Amino acid sequence: MEASHAPTLHTANVSRRTTMNRVFAVVYAMAIMALLYRHALTLHLHSTTVSSFFIYLCLLISDLVLAFMWTMLQSIRMRPVYRKEFPENIKKLVRESEFPALDVFICTADPYKEPPMRVVNTALSVMAYDYPTEKVSLYVSDDGGSAPTLFALMEAAKFASHWLPFCRKNNVAERCPDAYFAANHFSSSSDSETHKIKILYESMKVKVENVVERGKVGEEYIVHERDLQAFSKWNTPEFTRHEHPTVIQVILDSSRDKDITGHVMPNLIYVSREKSRTSSHHFKAGALNVLLRVSAAMTNAPVVLTLDCDMYSNDPQTPLRVLCYLSDKNLRPELGYVQFPQRFPGINKNDIYACEVKNIFQITAVGMDGLAGPSYYGTGCLFSRRVFCCGPSAFVPPEIPRLHPESVVEKPIQSPEVLKLAHNVAGYNYEKQTHWGFKIGMRYGSLVEDYFTGYRLQCEGWNSIFCNPERAAFYGDAPISLVDVLNQHKRWAIGLHEVALSKYCPVTYGTQAMGPPMGFAYGYYAFSSTLLIPITVYAFLPQLALFNGITIFPKVSDPWFLLYAFLFVGAYGQDLLDFLVHGGTVQRWWNDQRMWLIRGLSCFWFGSTEYFLKSLGIYTHGFNVTSKVLDDEQRKRYEQEVFEFGVQSPMFVPLTVAAFANFGAFFGGILGVFRGSNDLEELLVQIFIAGFGMLNSWPVYHGLLMRGDKGGVPIKITLISMVLAFFVTLAFSFFCEFSLS
Repeated sequence: MEASHAPTLHTANVSRRTTMNRVFAVVYAMAIMALLYRHALTLHLHSTTVSSFFIYLCLLISDLVLAFMWTMLQSIRMRPVYRKEFPENIKKLVRESEFPALDVFICTADPYKEPPMRVVNTALSVMAYDYPTEKVSLYVSDDGGSAPTLFALMEAAKFASHWLPFCRKNNVAERCPDAYFAANHFSSSSDSETHKIKILYESMKVKVENVVERGKVGEEYIVHERDLQAFSKWNTPEFTRHEHPTVIQVILDSSRDKDITGHVMPNLIYVSREKSRTSSHHFKAGALNVLLRVSAAMTNAPVVLTLDCDMYSNDPQTPLRVLCYLSDKNLRPELGYVQFPQRFPGINKNDIYACEVKNIFQITAVGMDGLAGPSYYGTGCLFSRRVFCCGPSAFVPPEIPRLHPESVVEKPIQSPEVLKLAHNVAGYNYEKQTHWGFKIGMRYGSLVEDYFTGYRLQCEGWNSIFCNPERAAFYGDAPISLVDVLNQHKRWAIGLHEVALSKYCPVTYGTQAMGPPMGFAYGYYAFSSTLLIPITVYAFLPQLALFNGITIFPKVSDPWFLLYAFLFVGAYGQDLLDFLVHGGTVQRWWNDQRMWLIRGLSCFWFGSTEYFLKSLGIYTHGFNVTSKVLDDEQRKRYEQEVFEFGVQSPMFVPLTVAAFANFGAFFGGILGVFRGSNDLEELLVQIFIAGFGMLNSWPVYHGLLMRGDKGGVPIKITLISMVLAFFVTLAFSFFCEFSLS
């Protein structure tokens, strides 16, 4: 077939808004320069009064931070690219026998926070891909060293022998059993067969949940000698979650195991890396590096898919979509990975906690795709195995030749030699005095190891592709309580500080390695926590000044007022437009920007504090797994779009203090206007900011005053916040009076 007549595999179209974005960026940049000029003038005029100088200095610093973050964001808006794949054409160009083998990595850490049935559903959804099963190998990393998780995977293997043929025969779109049965897919032709397969699934589910509840695998479930040998490792006092030897269990072997129709089954391997209380585990990146080495010893597929345990596959053609890019000779030399967005079907209608994270997983990803490609999100990403051995032109060979990415594994995966090597490379001492984690594999050095890994790979010269098909490739679970959301973002904030304030800072190291556009794009992520400064200042300072009748913004008749109005409307307007263009709604956008303000007053502060304490050797932190277990009452309140406070988290205190401050300032300012002591024209901007703060604080007011359930703001948080709000207001008033005396 001539190249000119070859079917199209993918297309890439630059956004029609590119020119508009660039023109607006120039205009907005000029407005920012004008604002900073006014700040300099104002600061000079009020340099004689301590309180006024302090107020205007805070405003200047805040707007400098906003200008810095806006500048880095513009690189993402310079060339957004929208891609489309044609997986139906891949089989016309590549025979199935020539499809590259695929190793799939699924990571789990705690069977009680990450229920094994979720791991099972994720595993089954991938095993049932529209892809040659003999070329698929699934590795499940269990950092919890849990016998119930191994048992669940063994039961999943039995069910898979029925499920995979069922999916092929009926051309099932939802290859995740839980999602399939939830959709009530019944028809006259397949009703009986569907009922049978559902009964098998429910039987498996009952067994697994029973074992998880008991915390061990009962003797009634161990019927084969192979099962007895597998679980015997847990029957010793030396085997604990934090200290145990390597466990590698081959559950399915494609060379011997077949489904009920005689089709070959995928490989399914359970891996629990060696653990010791004295060793460093590097959490998820460490687990993935073990899987990289173990899989290299056993199958060494050239393509690797990484998945979180709750991120099941929703599109059986996902590997074919990736082949549309990997088969392109023009992309292949530098193409390191193809990243899919994270999507969450379980979030409520208006996404009150902004768990969709559209700005990161869709909007900025499209922008970075027009440069060198998106960051790595930790899940839903298919890599070329070569990327884990340094850059496209440079190569760091592994210590063992058989771990070379182009090495061919000729022996069966259960041969003694292969299993011995696999156990060896999974040991906790293996990485000592090696390049693993620093020049090879997933990179260590940050709690956000996924972001750091993608960043380092692109600094080494690799490009990436953002693949966002109409049908979501993967679906996952999002937290449904505010404290879980804030804890997740706090961990991200700590990890991003570890990158931003290291020798790998994107603004310095990144711009040299990748060029300014990509360096700034990664810098926008890395320095996101600095937004706590302007968010905190604008949440309190204009309101405290309003309490004391101090005017800090131009009055309405002043031409400078138009500049402030343009900057506010321009920033929020462009953000809204981006949100709507990518399939969002106005209500979801409002909730997204509200959560941005909430994060700035809570997890950004606490994450930054923890990072600096850790840097001083005062405080240490660990990786916290976000719970995937859903409480029925929480789920009900979440579906009703009611904020879940409930717990006495210190991160709720600044939110509640800000809610009190904005409430008092708004109504105090309005009352002063009616009494004639305040000039509305002079204080309109401050009253507006206080009102805007009140509007964003509505969930807090609702949690304080109108809740009779367990999800309201705890009384202890309320009392502490009231006292703090009173003392902050009093202290600012004394400060202003003292500076004037």
